[in-house]
Amino acid sequence: MSYRVLLVDDEPLARERLKRLLLEHSDFQCVSEAANGLAALSWLSQFQADVVLMDIQMPGMDGLAAAAEIAQLANPPVVIFCTAYDEHALDAFRVNAADYLLKPIRKEDLSRALKRAAERLGSAIPMPISSAARTHISAKTHAGLQLIPVSTIFYFSADQKYVSVVHSQGETLIDDSLRQLEDEFGEQLIRIHRSTLVTRQSIERLETNDHGAVLYLRGLEQGLPVSRRHLPSLRKIMKQL
Repeated sequence: MSYRVLLVDDEPLARERLKRLLLEHSDFQCVSEAANGLAALSWLSQFQADVVLMDIQMPGMDGLAAAAEIAQLANPPVVIFCTAYDEHALDAFRVNAADYLLKPIRKEDLSRALKRAAERLGSAIPMPISSAARTHISAKTHAGLQLIPVSTIFYFSADQKYVSVVHSQGETLIDDSLRQLEDEFGEQLIRIHRSTLVTRQSIERLETNDHGAVLYLRGLEQGLPVSRRHLPSLRKIMKQL
């Protein structure tokens, strides 16, 4: 399958670099270019794209405003931001961007973003989110602000005053409490222990023995202990999955 890509950047050299990088991805074809958000919306009103690679700071309409308009289209393309500034990351994901790449764009970062776009466009089923819930969990790390897609999360674990999130890329400490996460995401998270919340989408199987119950999640080898208190409700939920 070939995905149609629209490049949006006011710098011709930046568009040329992206086009060269795209040549290494046979499934993604650049079908047009635009120099700002208004031009991109004008093109999208007449033609269809699957993916939009877009800068943020552009004359006329910037990338964030354009992405908000794109999200209202009947069949919106997946937006990936390509920018020289990192301060817009949270705003970018509020308009449902699939990824946020910093210039100069690295090959491996673009490959990851395109893979994520293909998952959105293909058969992958994203974790359902309510209108009030975030699409990403933010964490302050030594490398700066990390944004973790909710759809990649396996579980949250509390250890005294610290909460960590285990996701497809590893484990990260976050500022949110389990109670705050439970209130925000509701039925998307299932409590299996006083210190553990798992994502409903990750549940694979439940095993019990003389020592208790262990829950296994898709993509993880190590099982998680289930407390006696939460075992009945977990069994009930799993029968409905």
